[in-house]
Amino acid sequence: MHVLILGGTTEARRLAESLAEPVRPNLRVTNSLAGRVGAPRLPPGEVRVGGFGGTEGLARWLREHAVDAVVDATHPFAGTISSNAASAAAATGVPLLALRRPGWAPVPGDLWHEAGSLEEAAGLLPALGGRVFLTTGRLGLAAFAALDDLWFLVRSVDAPGAPAPARMEVLLDRGPFTLDGERELLLRHAVDVVVTKDSGGHATAPKLTAAREAGLPVVVIRRPRVPEGVPVVTGPGAAVDWLTERFRPLLPPGTPP
Repeated sequence: MHVLILGGTTEARRLAESLAEPVRPNLRVTNSLAGRVGAPRLPPGEVRVGGFGGTEGLARWLREHAVDAVVDATHPFAGTISSNAASAAAATGVPLLALRRPGWAPVPGDLWHEAGSLEEAAGLLPALGGRVFLTTGRLGLAAFAALDDLWFLVRSVDAPGAPAPARMEVLLDRGPFTLDGERELLLRHAVDVVVTKDSGGHATAPKLTAAREAGLPVVVIRRPRVPEGVPVVTGPGAAVDWLTERFRPLLPPGTPP
C-alpha cells in the first residue's frame, strides 16, 4: 500500500515517523515537500521536492505511482495545494484526509484583531502601531510594502525578497521559540504591534503570550477552510487510525497495517 503525505510540517514528519516503524512493513510512504524552505528537516521514507503541476499533474502522479491514500498535512495556509489535492483525489477516487493542527484561540487579556488576508492585516496596522513584528513568513511581504511610515521586524526561515517594506530588519530564525526569548525580542526592538497567521501549534505560540503580557495588539490572519467534503483530524495518531481503517480490507488476515 502506498501513502502520499503532502508535508512540510511537524505533524507530517511525525506521521511519517509513525508509518515508518518496523511494525508497518507493508506501507510505502512518499513525502512531498513544496521546496520553499532551504535545508528542510527531512522525514523518513521516500521524499520528493517540488510541485506536481496543478490538479491534473497531481492526479496523474497518483495514478502513475499507484497511490492508495493521500494525507494533506501541509501548512494550514497552503491553500492551493490543499485545493488541488481535493480535486485530484475526487478525480482519481483516492481517499484523502486533511491533518491540521488546531488553531489558536484568544484568552483573557489578548488584544486580537482578526484579518481575512495579508492585505486586510496591512490595512489595520497604521491605527495600531508603528513598529511591527511581522511573523507571516518571507512570502507575501508585498502586502506591506506600501507602508512607508511603519518599521518592520520580519522573522522568517529564509531571507525574503522584493517587494518588501522599505523600513525593515530581517531576523532569520526557525522555531520553536521560547517565551523568554520572545519577551526579550519585543523589548529590544520596541515592538508595539504583532502580526501573525493562525498557524496553531506550540512552536511559535510564545509570541502570543509575550504580546499579551506586554499589552500589545496582535493582528491574527484567519486560516483558510479545508476543502468541502474532506475529513479532518488534528493529530498524527488519528491520521494513523484513519489509514489503518482504509487499508485493513486490503491486507491478508492477521497482517499488521
